Amino acid sequence: MFRPLPVFIGLRYTGAKRRNHFISFISAMSMAGLVLGVMVLIIVLSVMNGFDRELRQRILGMVPHATITAAYGTMTDWQSIKSKVEAVPGIEAAAPFIDAQGMLTNQGQVKGVMLYGIDPELEQRVSILDEHMESGQLTDLKPGEFGIVLGEILARQLGAGIGDKVTVVLPEASINPAGVFPRLKRFTVTGLFAVGADLDASLAYVNIEDAARFMRISEGVQGLRLQTTDLFAAPRLAWEAAMTLPGRYYVRDWTQTHGRLFQAIQMEKTMIGLLLVLIIAVAAFNIVATLVMVVTDKQSDIAILRTFGATPGMIMRIFMVQGCVIGLIGTGLGVVLGILGALNVASIVGWIESLLGIHFLSPDVYFISYLPSELLWQDVVSIAMSSLLLSFLATLYPAWRASRTQPAEALRYE
Repeated sequence: MFRPLPVFIGLRYTGAKRRNHFISFISAMSMAGLVLGVMVLIIVLSVMNGFDRELRQRILGMVPHATITAAYGTMTDWQSIKSKVEAVPGIEAAAPFIDAQGMLTNQGQVKGVMLYGIDPELEQRVSILDEHMESGQLTDLKPGEFGIVLGEILARQLGAGIGDKVTVVLPEASINPAGVFPRLKRFTVTGLFAVGADLDASLAYVNIEDAARFMRISEGVQGLRLQTTDLFAAPRLAWEAAMTLPGRYYVRDWTQTHGRLFQAIQMEKTMIGLLLVLIIAVAAFNIVATLVMVVTDKQSDIAILRTFGATPGMIMRIFMVQGCVIGLIGTGLGVVLGILGALNVASIVGWIESLLGIHFLSPDVYFISYLPSELLWQDVVSIAMSSLLLSFLATLYPAWRASRTQPAEALRYE
């Protein structure tokens, strides 16, 4: 089978045993460096993608993608407004809400809380709250019974459980014949939820009718929570929905409430990726060192090839082939090991935890207790292409030096 001469000789040089074992060692180390760099980069980026996915699904599954609230007063005819909003393409569902900031007290413990009044049936269409109920059900929030659903962390901090009564205090004063008192009401805990994020320590839910009665809202609701098909289109869709409504409304979306968190995650992923690329760059520098030593070791061979008519370009291609083969094998092995590691990182970490008897991600500290991973093929392709490009660039200088070898000088002392 015909092969171009530079490819044939370059492959022979790559597979041949060397007289200088140190060169073989450096060549093996440069290939191992590429394998390690590519593998680690794929695994680490997959883990960061996993954390990003968990945050997106859990936090943005609890908070609304967008909200539309009345500019003045309340939405008295929210049912018709809801129908108009849901008719906008891209908006899956809308649900009414009433919210307020306040405090929860129980057994001498006081905690700040964001209190939401919701319709239990409609809320299931715009939130994952019902999927993460640890105790009780969201439908237990029946109007007139003044039940409340607490986050698991918040309930633990207050020392409250199912059936216990907690006091909700709003930062508003009530004036009666006895004087001025803060507005407060006793609610019965009917359920606990746990999404595994800091939301478990700051959110509480009550029936929307109970919330309206407690906050003295005579009619209507404060606004609508929106669920969109495309998370990143939520700001545009919310404005489009608001423009279809008569009157004035305020629009808020998740980028205003939690956008900075996801920007920080993306920046961290980019910076860690750039730092880990340095591992591949170091391996590429090892390829430079390997080829420089190979060129020095093969001075006589290069001179003989030149006397047989090999051009400088052919000599250059021979050593470029040798360096590219090292990069191709190292990158290929790194990609295979990285994909296997990314797909099994959770089970591998679990096995190490059981072997050592420790827990790397304690559920009391972190919002998830396992190591998530999401393998994105575009990451794999970009990492592999970057590694191959660095490997190719690393061959240019040694190959150029080999092409500059003068036969007479190289064979003078042979």
